[in-house]
Amino acid sequence: MTRGIALLVVGGVLAAPAALPVQLAFAILGIGVVGMVHGAGDLAVVSKERWPVFLAAYALVSLATLLWWINDPAIALPAFLLASAFHFGIEDARDGTPAERLARGSALILAPTALHAGSYAGILRLAGGSSSTLAALTPLLAIIGGLAGAALLLLAWRRRDMRLAVGIGALLLLPPLIGFTIGFLVLHALPQTAERRDLLGCSNTLDYLKTVMPIFVAAVLLAGLVAGLLLRFDPSGVRGLFAGIAALAVPHLLVTPWFEARSPLRTLSTSPAIKGQQVNA
Repeated sequence: MTRGIALLVVGGVLAAPAALPVQLAFAILGIGVVGMVHGAGDLAVVSKERWPVFLAAYALVSLATLLWWINDPAIALPAFLLASAFHFGIEDARDGTPAERLARGSALILAPTALHAGSYAGILRLAGGSSSTLAALTPLLAIIGGLAGAALLLLAWRRRDMRLAVGIGALLLLPPLIGFTIGFLVLHALPQTAERRDLLGCSNTLDYLKTVMPIFVAAVLLAGLVAGLLLRFDPSGVRGLFAGIAALAVPHLLVTPWFEARSPLRTLSTSPAIKGQQVNA
């Protein structure tokens, strides 16, 4: 386990017994800042001649997501969680079996319910609004999340995969906002950032940050604006956090893969020669 992950876990453990505003601040820093770095590379992996269409589609989907969340958060929330679970399952277990993909996607979203059902339900009510019925399904979600988490812990033990064990352990044991932040970073965002860094030919993470910094700053400002706008609907900031993330995450989930799959950069990165260079790096 790297020093960065160890420090992240220590910070999460220290924040776990704190009040909701502190846990929310931890989630904002982890998901909304550190986690956003991997998504900031979206533009860089699309060929320049496709940038205008890509940016237009990205902005359209982002705006539609935001409007949907403002007008009908009770439906937008479960739709976003389902799309996120699908994305996590596909991206985090590309070479895995369908069962592993299902477990990974389910665990990242639902594992926190296994031991923290009450807290998880409260967060769902804040994020989805008073009309949301998703919180009522928490007992069922807890069973699914617990089973998925247990299966992945067993898989981590069989593979001697410390990263998987730490991520799933955090999702199961720590409060939902803290656990998801650590699980998201350890299992998804940090590996995806490293992959993007290698894909773009950056020698280290600092070079990657310099490459994506303009997009990263714009994304942080946009997420902050969305979160501030939604404070009028939910003073706790939870709905603003979810909406801000969704406004950037949904186009990352839906738009980027379509353009990236057709980008020369993507074709180059999947060639046998480049794959061999990445493995040996």
